[in-house]
Amino acid sequence: MSAVVPFRRTKIIFTLGPATESEEMLEKMIRAGADVVRLNMAHAHHDWTREVIRRVRTVSARVGREVAIMMDIKGPEIRTGDLATPLELKAGEIFDFTVRPGTRDSAEEIRSVDVNYQNLVNDISVGSIVLVDNGLLRLEVLAKSDAHIRCRVLIAGQLSSRRHINLPGVKVNLPAFTEKDRADTLVGLAEGIDFVALSFVREAKDVLQLREFLTAQKSTVRIIAKIEDQSAITHLDEIVAACDALMVARGDLGIECPFEELPVIQRRAVRACLAQGRPVIVATHMLESMITQPVPTRAEITDVANAVYEYADCVMLSGETTVGKYPVECVQMLDKIARRIESEDDLDDREPANFTGDRMKVLHSAVVLANEIPHSKIITFTRHGFMANGLAALRPVHAPILAITPALGLLRQLRLLRAVEPYLMPLADEPDATIENALALLRRAGRIAPGDKLILASDILSLDRLVDSVQLRTVT
Repeated sequence: MSAVVPFRRTKIIFTLGPATESEEMLEKMIRAGADVVRLNMAHAHHDWTREVIRRVRTVSARVGREVAIMMDIKGPEIRTGDLATPLELKAGEIFDFTVRPGTRDSAEEIRSVDVNYQNLVNDISVGSIVLVDNGLLRLEVLAKSDAHIRCRVLIAGQLSSRRHINLPGVKVNLPAFTEKDRADTLVGLAEGIDFVALSFVREAKDVLQLREFLTAQKSTVRIIAKIEDQSAITHLDEIVAACDALMVARGDLGIECPFEELPVIQRRAVRACLAQGRPVIVATHMLESMITQPVPTRAEITDVANAVYEYADCVMLSGETTVGKYPVECVQMLDKIARRIESEDDLDDREPANFTGDRMKVLHSAVVLANEIPHSKIITFTRHGFMANGLAALRPVHAPILAITPALGLLRQLRLLRAVEPYLMPLADEPDATIENALALLRRAGRIAPGDKLILASDILSLDRLVDSVQLRTVT
């Protein structure tokens, strides 16, 4: 039997930025093992977006490893306005958020800042907490009028221009899919992105609104729902059912929810995705200290390991790869940690969801077989992604899922799935020919060798009908 080829099941997403947007750095990131490139549209303009998408495709083709591109759209956001100079707010100070500029008496002694959302006065209540700049500033609402919201500063700090505002527990009546999001997404669709990540998803209808837009554009781009506030936690199961994948966006979650709740929310979200067969991404602050330091903290190593132990599909880097000093080392670090944890034989043997459909039962039998045969590999053929998605959802313990697809766009989307390694190949009309072609391809790629045990899960098209089957073969 051939030696087991080192294989990483957990996928790596990195965010593109000044530190990684050059062709040279992109090549290094892809060769280091990155699977998905994230574009953060909160600060991106369209010319840059078009340019970097084309650059990613060029570098991927040159390296010979196609990666996926995720466009992370900004979503509804409340921000403070511009200030001539930063304000130093003191604890106990009375401070106003002005929703209708120019309505306050210029002689008013109470300091203020404009807010970009006029209906904030209707959504917020006296006693509500207002968090500014990732929670560094904390204020309590004392009173409100048509023109402003009067607050008391609870935690002092500096307020500068265009700072993000969080309102824990407050349902904000902003649209989930904004005009900016619409314009950004159209650019992404024109350039051939693979995923759209929808920010601040609060309920399933937010996802459905984006899906209607994509359907109208005749797009097969898949939707990643980002859960970032308390409302999303309340509607977690319905959001998971509506989306194609879920992102646990721990940055805003850690502001909107009590800190001690964050690990509980993460675990619940991952388990909800496992139960419904949805890919799940754990994001934000994975290796935050490596923005400036060459090695992570021990706590960060454990945090990454926990995401792998929980069977997350992906771990994601943000500031570490946009402005960090060690972006390639961050990818290498995630790769090293994931491989080590995945090599453990005592990983949580939690049963995946008990899917009831006949086709999923066929796939379940393939995974059971793979789990019982040491060093076996699963091979599947997929035109639309169902087979690969289903096998990944069933979480084979050690076997890689070698997915053969004729569609380049689908191959990129399969990069998101845990344990799936996609390959591009036309599927023949004759099932045996397709299998032999796939085995030849995998031999050339060094993924199979004589003596290997293969479990083939196929729904190959034969004489205008799909035939589901599971086969056990030994490579000769």
